Amino acid sequence: MNDQEHYLTPEGAERLRAELEHLKGPVREDLAKRLRSAIQMGDLSENADYIATKEQQGFIEGRIQELEYLLKYAIIIENNGDKREKVDLGARVTIQQDDFPPETYQVVGAKEANPRDGRISYESPFGRALMGKGVGEQVIAQTPTGIVHLKILGID
Repeated sequence: MNDQEHYLTPEGAERLRAELEHLKGPVREDLAKRLRSAIQMGDLSENADYIATKEQQGFIEGRIQELEYLLKYAIIIENNGDKREKVDLGARVTIQQDDFPPETYQVVGAKEANPRDGRISYESPFGRALMGKGVGEQVIAQTPTGIVHLKILGID
C-alpha cells in the first residue's frame, strides 16, 4: 500500500461523504453568516468572535481537504458474499481471549478503525496477528501492554 491509498468499507466511505457534504453545506453557510456578523461589528483586531470563527473556518477547511483526499484515494473493501476461509480486509471475525467472552470485530483500514465500535485496523497489533488466519487457529498478538493470546471462533 502506498501513502495515497486508504482502505474503506462502503459504509465508511458513505459516512465520510455525508460528513463532507455537511461540512461543505450547512457548516460553511453558518460560518459565513457568523463572519459577516462579526465583520459588521467593526474593529476586527479585537473582535473575539471574528477571531474564533476564522480559526474554526481554518479547521473546517482542513477537514474538508482531508475528506476529499481520503475519498479520492479510497480503495473500497467489497464483500462479495462468499464464505471467507481466512481473515482479510472487511472480514468480521469473532475472537476469544483466554476465558473472556467472545468478541466480534470487523477488520478495516486505519481511517475507519474504532475498537469500541467493533472495527479494528488491519495495521493494529490484533489486526496484523489475525490477517490470513482461519477459524480455530490460535493467534498471538504483541500489544503495547504485552502478549495477548486469541482464538478465532468465526469469520464472516
